[in-house]
Amino acid sequence: MFLSLFTTSSSSLYSVATFIAFLGPLAGITLGFDAISNERSQGTLNRLAAQPIYRDSIINAKFLSGAAAIFLIMGVTGFYSSGLGILISGFRPTLEKGLRVLIFFLFAGVCISVWLAAAIIFSVLCRHAATAALACISIWLFLSMFMGQVASGIAGWIYPLDGMEGLFNQVSNYELQLSINRISPYYLFSEAASTILNPGVRSIGVVTMSQYEGAMASSLSLGQSLLLIWPHLVAMIAVAMAGFAISYISFMRQEIRA
Repeated sequence: MFLSLFTTSSSSLYSVATFIAFLGPLAGITLGFDAISNERSQGTLNRLAAQPIYRDSIINAKFLSGAAAIFLIMGVTGFYSSGLGILISGFRPTLEKGLRVLIFFLFAGVCISVWLAAAIIFSVLCRHAATAALACISIWLFLSMFMGQVASGIAGWIYPLDGMEGLFNQVSNYELQLSINRISPYYLFSEAASTILNPGVRSIGVVTMSQYEGAMASSLSLGQSLLLIWPHLVAMIAVAMAGFAISYISFMRQEIRA
């Protein structure tokens, strides 16, 4: 019941997990879209680079300060929502349930850091902050709202579901949709959140009836749930680090002049 406080929604309100998955990236974009371009347009970047500091310290500080702010926001949100839920509902979480909530908000911080890294890339490459913001928001809207339709269309084109052939293509069609959808950080985070906040989720892929035979109806432990989502976490961290590496290399190759 305690974990359902973060996954239950109503007709007028989203759940905490859905709210963070959809609007959390805006926090990362807001913190990073003008990190370098704003300094360049105001003429303060050359003054900053003229100080007796290493040049890479500038881009490192932009990313690390934004990531620290993101994890601070997620920490405050987690403690506030958990405390408020305990006070209102009266449910006292066990240690395992508390760890599940903690891992959920840590994963949310990593997911938002991916968008922070993407925003810093556009901030380095674009001369104007408005251009960087529009580029980031366009990618966020596409990956969050339209990626599912694109995945369904591509999978239906390669593995059509019409006629007798469709009976044999159902598994291949679903697996291809799943693979394409997992390109989106929004889908990765939503899948991981539903797994870590719901111990009843026992698989995130295609499971046949033969594989279910002999399985006992029980909830997964925290360790088993982590085994299901650790590839998602590794992928998120890798994408965030790759995005920061691109912005780092681009910034170090640029010429800073008054």
